[in-house]
Amino acid sequence: MVHGGSAGRARARGDVFAERVNAAADLLDAGVPAADAARELAARFGCSLRQAHRYVQRAGGSGHVAVPAPAAVFTVKLAMPLIARVRGHAAASGRTLSAVVAQALEEFLARTHREHPRR
Repeated sequence: MVHGGSAGRARARGDVFAERVNAAADLLDAGVPAADAARELAARFGCSLRQAHRYVQRAGGSGHVAVPAPAAVFTVKLAMPLIARVRGHAAASGRTLSAVVAQALEEFLARTHREHPRR
């Protein structure tokens, strides 16, 4: 349910985070005061009141958030120089290798679809 944190803290996975922020947004949209919404979230999800307030704050600022698609490991063989370039780009941009590769593939597939829509 959670992934890496530091000093004993854990962060909610993206899908869990989205579920909780969206629940907070639903409560706020229904006119529930923020303090009451936080108490409801803490009870519903078993998180601290402090964390529940963070979900409410995020929902109040941005509303509903997209639930990320499930991810899986996908292994490919690439030339070593290309791997080095992708890793360098990821490090320089402060993003994960997965994020860089996913963006590149999304952009490639979108461009390919525009150029060849029937494929």
